[in-house]
Amino acid sequence: MQYSSQAVAKPYFIAAIGLFIGQILFGLVMGLQYVVGDFLFPAIPFNVARMVHTNLLIVWLLFGFMGGAYYLIPEESQRELHSPRLAIIMFWIFLVAGALTILGYLMVPYASLAKMTGNDILPTMGREFLEQPLLTKVGIVVVALAFLYNISLTVLAGRKTTISLVLLLGLWGLAIFFLFSFYNPSNLVKDKYFWWWVVHLWVEGVWELILGALLAFVLVKVTGVDREVIEKWLYVIIAMTLITGIIGTGHHYYWIGTPEYWQWWGSIFSALEPIPFFMMTVFAFNMVNRRKREHPNKAATLWALGTGVMSFLGAGVWGFLHTLAPVNYYTHGTQITAAHGHMAFYGAYAMVVMCIISYAMPVLRGREANPERSQVMEMWSFWLMTIAMVFITLFLTAAGILQVWLQRYSATPMPFMAAQDQVAIFYWLREGTGVVFMIGLVLYVMSFFVKDRPAAA
Repeated sequence: MQYSSQAVAKPYFIAAIGLFIGQILFGLVMGLQYVVGDFLFPAIPFNVARMVHTNLLIVWLLFGFMGGAYYLIPEESQRELHSPRLAIIMFWIFLVAGALTILGYLMVPYASLAKMTGNDILPTMGREFLEQPLLTKVGIVVVALAFLYNISLTVLAGRKTTISLVLLLGLWGLAIFFLFSFYNPSNLVKDKYFWWWVVHLWVEGVWELILGALLAFVLVKVTGVDREVIEKWLYVIIAMTLITGIIGTGHHYYWIGTPEYWQWWGSIFSALEPIPFFMMTVFAFNMVNRRKREHPNKAATLWALGTGVMSFLGAGVWGFLHTLAPVNYYTHGTQITAAHGHMAFYGAYAMVVMCIISYAMPVLRGREANPERSQVMEMWSFWLMTIAMVFITLFLTAAGILQVWLQRYSATPMPFMAAQDQVAIFYWLREGTGVVFMIGLVLYVMSFFVKDRPAAA
């Protein structure tokens, strides 16, 4: 059964994909600046391009999560959304605030932007991923509270399912941990300690609950497997996620001045973090193999399977590669970190957002699935983006290993920039695969406009 209020998800999905395109464009600019240092300088310096790239990543994923929730919650709760009008108002507030913030990064020197937006009243700016001006951060909190109010009342007034409750827990956790972005102590150790309470506990904690709920919802729809079976898997996955993710925060505390015991706690529990991602992969393939129906939306099924595999590789395997303290001693802050970050974000979060969009958008347009030609194009986009991301990760890993050898492990370590010159070939290769990724993303967008050929008379 469809609910008319699910339509509010549509603008969120469209905005998410539009911002995703922007993120990749700035990623390509940054990639070129690694090897052509004065590219677009001084119009867009590297630090500004990087800030825009990472901020767009966060914002488009948040739009995707919110759109997914607005689509999923009415169907799971078996009632209309509490206030579709509030959802649309918050959409425009969030979109305009996000656009103005990005324009601020691009058009105003960062120090001037801080003065203009009240950073002297409550200093919150200047930290990676949390560069947003104070006004933007306050706006994010307002939008998040209105969003949570809307979906929480919908869930409370309707049917409660494991999927909707896990999603609600993840979204409330996302909002609560973001509040630590307002705490910016002058002591650098404390600053980094609590900074991870936003960044780590988002991506290796509560966001995984959102991932699990969205993936479970799509698998319920495309496989027809009994809900009870999928919910049991979901319970086990989120339990492992929370146990390993929360204590695994310690793998960020090795070298910032925190007590020595974090080397043990961080190493042990973060070494266990691949387990929930591996379980997610087994879960996805198990459900598809046990499916009771052949759903016509084969593209959404492919995205669901890809999410399981790529999140395990990116977050699990590549996370484990450099998570143990004796290894991290040499690798932290190198291109190995970048390799892990790229594949983990793509595999765990970008893919699940594209999965829910792939499933929901045809339904919102009045059909169960896109036409066959459209799905073929979408599956081509899946393979282009996914294979490109695998090679981006491999090239960055190679660059990181060489960087560690030349700059940190060697008895006669090279200066930073000299080591960068030695690994430049991998940056060029990464840029080329980035272009392939962009082509795949353009195909993904185009696939929604493709129609089947008219039947022969």
